[in-house]
Amino acid sequence: MKTGKRVCVIGAGPSGITAAKNFTDLGFDVTVFEAGEQVGGNWRFHDNTEHASVFETTHIISSKISSQYEDYPLPAEAPDYPHHSQLLDYFQGYARHFQLMPLIQFNTMVKKCDPLPDGRWNVSVETGGRTRTSTFDALAICNGHHWKPRWPEYPGTFSGEVSHSHSFKRAEPYRDKRVLVVGGGNSACDIAVETSRVSKYTEISWRRGYWLVPKFVLGNPSDAFYYKFSFFPRWAKIIISEILLRVLLGKNSRIGLQNPDHWFGSTHPTVNSELYYFIRHGRVRPRVDIDRFDGNTVRFKDGTTQEFDAVIYATGYWIDHPFLDKSVVDFSRGPVPLYLRFLPGNLKNCYFIGLFQPLGCIWPGAELQSKIAARHLAGLWSAPADLEARIRQEVEHPDYNQLATPRHTITVDDIFFRKRLRKELRRARKAA
Repeated sequence: MKTGKRVCVIGAGPSGITAAKNFTDLGFDVTVFEAGEQVGGNWRFHDNTEHASVFETTHIISSKISSQYEDYPLPAEAPDYPHHSQLLDYFQGYARHFQLMPLIQFNTMVKKCDPLPDGRWNVSVETGGRTRTSTFDALAICNGHHWKPRWPEYPGTFSGEVSHSHSFKRAEPYRDKRVLVVGGGNSACDIAVETSRVSKYTEISWRRGYWLVPKFVLGNPSDAFYYKFSFFPRWAKIIISEILLRVLLGKNSRIGLQNPDHWFGSTHPTVNSELYYFIRHGRVRPRVDIDRFDGNTVRFKDGTTQEFDAVIYATGYWIDHPFLDKSVVDFSRGPVPLYLRFLPGNLKNCYFIGLFQPLGCIWPGAELQSKIAARHLAGLWSAPADLEARIRQEVEHPDYNQLATPRHTITVDDIFFRKRLRKELRRARKAA
């Protein structure tokens, strides 16, 4: 049954399409604004480095068992870790299956969203150089948090090529070059491995130690192994994970990398089986943090130096919502105060879908958030009366004791987070 209420969904990536589907299911009139030309968000591959996208050889880092919508499972024949092209087909299949394509306005950039006193929103968009403004009853913000590169600052000046992983598409441009990759996350380790196949040499600089997780444990995808212990308390899973990783890989220091100085889960784990292999075969060389640049020479904090032709920063992204005035929302620094990671306490009829970083996959959690958000707008689910206090509690007591940096503000325990969302969804369905 149609409600007559209009919902604006910003973005047609994995979070945006499930938001559109679930608001439509409850009878809302949904319009999706997508800056790109097709569904899929960052999973669209572009050679144009201005576009946010995966690179040529990207595979998902969470396995298919934990990386599918409940309403639309991956095909049974999908590999354990699908290629980006398979995931793009999956997201486009989702949009076609649930008849979302007619709701999406492609090549349309959201420029500004202004809250109105009555809880509605004025939304200004630009298409083909022309701007128009419409009023919506609610806003579902699904623009992602892997699109605005975070650049580090070091003393001195590097005279070679400088880029961010955001614009890395393929390894071939680095053939026969001396490459330094800066960062210890998933993109950094993948790029180090890929460039090492063609470069003169590739080195990887870590500011701190990170937990390396192989993609398979005892013949199963590593997250499948982790999910087997879902009934364990979080502290026990952390200890089991650390012991198992020590047994499987040994200490990072054995291969020249820094050992982690934090508990497992305090940063997003780096899921990569190849970095260990390539370091042990001499194709990737570990380095500590950079001290300064001097032309093509990089001096590291241990006093060593090396010459490079290219530096690739894989140093993460800022959380940013450029269409919202900073006085309304600014999550770029400090905590992200949202109940269940999607509901703000200071804004009416506004939902941030997918604005979290699980130790797993985002879109299954975003699907559950969307179901609850749609029921909230329909009056079928109510936020706690002490919403502000609950939000403060989430900020002060996160799932993991995250490192105190702007990059580590939205981490959640995938298993426990989905359990919380399902509990709220059951409560909404029972009330209905």
